[in-house]
Amino acid sequence: MPWPPSHDMKKMRRTVIISKAHFGTLADGTGVDVWTVSCGPLVLKALSYGGTVQSLEVPDRHGRSANIALGYDSIERYVAGTTYFGALIGRYGNRIADGRFTLDGMTYQLPVNNGPNSLHGGDRGFDKRVWDIEPYAKGEDTGLTLRYVSEDGEQGYPGRLTVKVDYILTRDAQWRIDYAATTDKPTLANFTQHTYFNLTGAASGAAVHDHELRLAASRYTPVDADLIPTGELAPVDGTPFDFRAGKALGHDIRDSQQLLNAHGIDHNFVLDKGITAAPEPIARFTDGTSGRTLTVSTTEPGVQLYTGNFLDGSGYRQGAGFAFETQHFPDSPNRPAFPSTVLRPGQTYRTSTVYAFGVF
Repeated sequence: MPWPPSHDMKKMRRTVIISKAHFGTLADGTGVDVWTVSCGPLVLKALSYGGTVQSLEVPDRHGRSANIALGYDSIERYVAGTTYFGALIGRYGNRIADGRFTLDGMTYQLPVNNGPNSLHGGDRGFDKRVWDIEPYAKGEDTGLTLRYVSEDGEQGYPGRLTVKVDYILTRDAQWRIDYAATTDKPTLANFTQHTYFNLTGAASGAAVHDHELRLAASRYTPVDADLIPTGELAPVDGTPFDFRAGKALGHDIRDSQQLLNAHGIDHNFVLDKGITAAPEPIARFTDGTSGRTLTVSTTEPGVQLYTGNFLDGSGYRQGAGFAFETQHFPDSPNRPAFPSTVLRPGQTYRTSTVYAFGVF
């Protein structure tokens, strides 16, 4: 798919700044920090709790910056929340049926926290853990390095998993996320990032249904009533899931049983490019109101598009943001035909995703 260029933001430069401040305190007395990274035209704020992106400031077509990431202003709301606003997700992004999988002849039971299923690593996944954070700098790029060790048996997963995630900002308005992990026992690894974007602005009150998406995915994974893939890789032709030529997110949002199951779009798309060694462009979002664009590149074979269907008005209403979670497929441990999410000792899990911002 050709990707039409956006006007760049190189003229909208800021001094590179990294700072840290106290954000709040957990019930056990653990302090939570908020880190602010300013590089080029972007300003990102991330919490040590959950590796959570609290805000991301991006200029519009007139050079006016606004936060485009949904978030909260207190640690208490993040602790109580179930929306995963801005969070790092693991050990397993998305759903595992019945919270159960078998690996090398052993069956493992995970916490069930989404109907009958385990979602996003369980009820205390990476999003509910405190990460060690330090500044990242390489050439003109800057950002944060986040580290966490998930102990053997945590949330039912085998193996001691050592995780490193880099949030990297570039002067040409890109946010790159590099994930890496190693294990001492066979386990699962499928990480993602759960920022909800609203290119008009998180405080605008506008729904994202008018955002236009062009997505290089000819197939998707249909789901059952519990939002678990059926195992089919179905063509998008003639369905509401066909974004190949570009259309508004809300254009067909109630036009199939699949969309009724999920109250909108909450589906994994099978990317035409497959798994790649370096990030390749897969999607572009445009917002006519602000003129902002978002182009997404990834090494991953799939992406979950979620249109904020279950936001309940406690802070943000339904459709106030969309999540675009690059990933391996949901329930892969129970679907041998899907790309494997098994990580073994001696291997290093590596994936990368780039969110590139522009204007038109």
